[in-house]
Order: sequence, then structure tokens, then C-alpha cells
Amino acid sequence: MEKTTTTAEPPHVTPASPPPPTGEIVRVNGPVVEARGMRRVGMYEVVETGHLRLIAEVIRLHDDIATLQVYEETSGLMPGQPVFPTGRPLSVRLGPGLLGNIYDGIQRPLRNIAEASGFTIGRGQKPPPLEALRQWHFVPAAQNGESVKPGQLLGTVQETYSIEHRILVPPHLRGAVGNMMAAGDCTIETVLCTIADEQATHQVTPAVYWPVRTARPVQRHRAMQAPLVTGQRVIDTFFPIAVGGTAAIPGGFGTGKTMTQHALAKWCSADIIVYIGCGERGNEMTEVLREFPELIDPRTGRSLMERTILIANTSNMPVAAREVSIYTGITLAEYYRDMGYEVAVMADSTSRWAEALRELSGRLEEMPADEGFPAYLPSRLAEFYERAGNVETLGGEPGSVSIVGAVSPPGGDFSEPVTQHTSRFIRCFWALDRDLANARHYPAISWLNSYSEYIPDVQDWWRRRHAAWRDYRDQLIRILQDEVRLQRIAKLVGPDALPDDQRLTLFIAELVKNAYLQQNSFDPADMFCSPDKQIGMLKILAGFRQRAEKLIDSGGTLAAIRELPCLDKITRMKQNILNEQLPQLDELYERMNLEFDELERRLI
Repeated sequence: MEKTTTTAEPPHVTPASPPPPTGEIVRVNGPVVEARGMRRVGMYEVVETGHLRLIAEVIRLHDDIATLQVYEETSGLMPGQPVFPTGRPLSVRLGPGLLGNIYDGIQRPLRNIAEASGFTIGRGQKPPPLEALRQWHFVPAAQNGESVKPGQLLGTVQETYSIEHRILVPPHLRGAVGNMMAAGDCTIETVLCTIADEQATHQVTPAVYWPVRTARPVQRHRAMQAPLVTGQRVIDTFFPIAVGGTAAIPGGFGTGKTMTQHALAKWCSADIIVYIGCGERGNEMTEVLREFPELIDPRTGRSLMERTILIANTSNMPVAAREVSIYTGITLAEYYRDMGYEVAVMADSTSRWAEALRELSGRLEEMPADEGFPAYLPSRLAEFYERAGNVETLGGEPGSVSIVGAVSPPGGDFSEPVTQHTSRFIRCFWALDRDLANARHYPAISWLNSYSEYIPDVQDWWRRRHAAWRDYRDQLIRILQDEVRLQRIAKLVGPDALPDDQRLTLFIAELVKNAYLQQNSFDPADMFCSPDKQIGMLKILAGFRQRAEKLIDSGGTLAAIRELPCLDKITRMKQNILNEQLPQLDELYERMNLEFDELERRLI
């Protein structure tokens, strides 16, 4: 007789009814609890502790004593209270309805909790992360009798206006399709089809569980060739990140980390945004939760939340939930990556996550390393950033997860452990500068301390739009680097003592900073700069430099260059010329050349 199972998840994440309690609490130390009688539980298994059944995870086993980290406030827990196993590791529920939702670090929907109990999360509350009764219109993509493999498309539902949710064969299944549902409405619990393999017949539903600490499998990693277009000129031109790449934004308080991540979330070319607010101040996270639903998606003209998932864990929430929140976020991102989407993860901030690790490590009485952080901090950071990538999914589709992690070094000290270890595992470093932020220069990304190792990967993409892109970019970065050396000299002898060619370098550097690097996120014309507009602006600035240097070499003066009528238009081109008005950039370039021609004729 054929055996039938009712789940599409791997055996180690199969949800099951909690068995009777198998252990009892013997010690409580903040979020760390010890329980005995736990021989039957496994590492990283989820258990429920106490009479309120607070969610916890097994993090250490010794004989029949288990050490648990509790993801909720532990007030009231005491020795002798029961511990209930669940039979599965800490997992998230994946399925239609994730987009537009706001979760905490263990995937509890905060909107549902607010509706049920006000704005305080009651202990022991575990509302389902997905709406069980919501109807979705299912369109099948496979037929009865068809042989399917992991990652193959079974059908689709329209999750939001712009995102089609693709229901795939689970990673561990392959076999023949049977009982395929016809097109029609379904819920997340509806059996869409069965898949029969050699051992059993498995029922497939739209919703599945997946353990957050286990990366979802892919077929292979692909080379990174295209940039993740952000619309921020200092990033796209000087320090680009590739699709599937990793970047860090370190900076002290008030330098604009959160503002930069907001701009990236709104304007980057990713299909799906997962924003993780990890340990940030409550008022700052409140602004995110209020602003994101009101942001208009430039692609569709609708709410940006239709392709966004928010994970909110403020600094006053339980420390253990803060530690797991980034794993929850990256697992949700991998789920949509497997559908063939480009996903961008914004983690704000990994420093707060590392501080949660430090606190838990101290409670466990582990030997501390640098500045009290646990010795395994580098490996945990590596595990997180290594889940990014540009991949070929199990179904053969291209997909990607790009990670941008904010780092909050105390006092802006980039030599502290989290920043230093993060720089080992990322290839793009956007260092925020306090002096630039104080001067109201945004984005306050330092062109001296930042770097990107993705330039060789993405330069062909840019060269297909303009062959001289790399040359323009290198010219301007050299100007900015030369300015630093000349500024030191000018402080000693005064700027007027410098020869005209060196004063010209200082002048052009200021022009590049004001006309190109500085970007107004509140100006409708300047908040996003398309790649083609960036190339047009680069061409003008590089051309201005070449003509000005030629004029100085021919005996011209810097004063005459400063009086060129086109100079004011060049400074204001970022605001006065829209992304759709590229011919005006060509006209400005021609006008600039005509004015330089006139100056040269006067010298003859």
C-alpha cells in the first residue's frame, strides 16, 4: 500500500503538534534558560518554555541539560515550569502574503498583534505569519503525469499588483505530478497537487516552512556582470555594487546610514526589498514603519510596500530575537530569489546584531574576544554575507540576493571589531564621513575611504552604454584624490600661492563635488539619476577638465574659466535636466565647447 505524507517540507522542518512537555526549567539568566530532561531534543530545535509557552531555541546540549535562548521577555519564568518541544528548528513560513507585511525577528506579524492587543506585544502571542483564510487565484503551470524536479514551476498566484508569486517544487522533491488543481481560488493550506517519488506521495501546498539558519540550495553561482543600479551617483559611478553583491555602510551617529538605505530601498533596481531594522532606536524604526507604506514605487506608481517586507526589532525588544532577525530576513530573501527575482536586503544595523551576540555570549559565560565580542563573531558575519549571490536557481532561472549592511561603530571608529570583520567579507565599502554630513553634503560617502571591488565586473555593462565610461570615472576620481594633497599644501602656503594648474585642480574638484557627488533626496529631479544621465554628466565634467587644462597650458587664466556662462548651468544640471531630457545634456556639452573655443580664440 502506498504511503502518503501531508507535507512538502524536508523531514527536519515538518510542522507537528507539540508533544507533551519533556523537560523542566532549572535556571533562568535573562534570555538564557537551562532545562533538564531534554535528551530527546536536538540542537537548534524550537521549544516552548513555561506556562505561557514562550518561544525559545536550543543552543547547547550536555547530557540531559539543554541551554535555551528565549525570544521573548522571561519575567515570571522560574525553575520547575515545563518545557514543550516542537520537533523542528527555528523556521519561517514561506508563501503568498509575505509582501507588504511587517514582522518581528521571529516572524510574528506586528500589525495583527497591534490589532489584537494594542501596541504592546503580549508575551506568548504567536499569531500565524500568513493569513490562513485569504483567497489567492491559482494558475497551474504543470500537468498531471508530468515529471518534475526541485525548483520547477508548479503554478502562480498574483501576490501584489507587480509581483507574481511562483509556487515551485520543494528543494527535496522530484517525481510525477498528480491531482493538479485546476485554475481557481485557494488558500495557503489548499493541496495544489501531489508529487509521487520512490518512497511516498507528497502533498504540495502554497505555504512551506524553512529553517532560518539553513541556506536554501541553488544550482550554481553565476558571474556578477551587471550593477545594482541605485540612482545615487557616488555609488553607481565611483563605488558600484553588482547584482548579487555585498556592501557595508559604516558611519557614526548622524552620518546618514538609515537615510542612504532608505534611498537604496526606494530606487535600487531590485524587484523585492527586505528591510531589517535590527536593534535600532524605537523612534527611528517608527519613522521607517510610517514612511515606507507612504512611499510611492517609481515603477508602478503604487505603494512601495507591495514589493517590500519589513522586519522590525527595536533596541527594547528581546535581545535573542534581535540576534535571529537577520537570519529571518535573509531566508525570506532567498525564497523570492528562488522564484527568479532580484532581491535586495537592507540590514540596519549589523552592529546591533553583533551586540546581541555579545550579550548572549556573556550570559553563556563564554570566553570573550576583542572588545567582549565572542570569538565566533567573524564566522557568523561570514555566514550572513555569504548567503548573498547571483545564482542559477534549482529551476534554472537567474536570481540574486544583494546585501547592504549598515555598521554603527561607536564614535565612528572604523577600527572596531564589527567594522573590521565586516570588511573581510564584503567587496563594497561605503564609508560615511562626519565632516561631509556636518557640511550637509549627502550622501556623505567619503571618496577617499570607500572602495568597490566590483568595478571590473560591471565596467562592460557601463561600456555598452558609453565606451569611455571607465575613462571618465577614473579622471574624476584622480581629481578628487589630487585635491587632498593640494589642500594640505594650500593650508601651509595659502591657495593664492599655488600655480594656476593646481588651483584649477582644486576648482574642478569642488565642481565635481557640487555638480555630481552631492545629491538632493528631496528634489524630484535629483533624487534618482538614471545611468544614461550619469554618463552624460560625466562626459560634461571630464570634457570641462580637459578643455580647462588645455586652456591653462596655452596661457589662459583660471579667472577667465570661472567666468564662463556655461559654468552655472553645469553646476545646476543635476536639478534642471530631467532623466528624460538627455538631449539637453548634449546641448550643454556643445555649448561648453563653443565657449572654450571662444576663449582660445582670444588667446591667439
